[in-house]
Amino acid sequence: MGVIETLREQAICAMGFSYAPYSKFHVGAAVMDENGKIFTGCNIENASYGATICAERTAILKAVSEGHQNLKEIMIVCDGEQFPYPCGMCLQVMSEFMPDGLVHVTNGDEIKTFTLKELMPHAFDL
Repeated sequence: MGVIETLREQAICAMGFSYAPYSKFHVGAAVMDENGKIFTGCNIENASYGATICAERTAILKAVSEGHQNLKEIMIVCDGEQFPYPCGMCLQVMSEFMPDGLVHVTNGDEIKTFTLKELMPHAFDL
């Protein structure tokens, strides 16, 4: 099994833990570091929408909180037919921890792959 399929399977598994009682939009993500270690996350909504966190950031923050800051690839899946492109906030977090990374999104049938720079060519940087 290749990296993309492994990430896809892990992201689908993570999506099963999604807490989305408001939007009903369930998302899972799996991010891989430079050594091939995978961290997963799901979206977790909150009645105070500002406290909601996306699956991508959940996975990335889990990796970073465990000492893994050099991330290489992320797969994002959802339970709908659309492609779950990352939001601007997630893209900004990705630019911090995987600036040269690959972003894979799938609608269940097709997988599209982008470089982070394609999705966010002018990320904020200090």
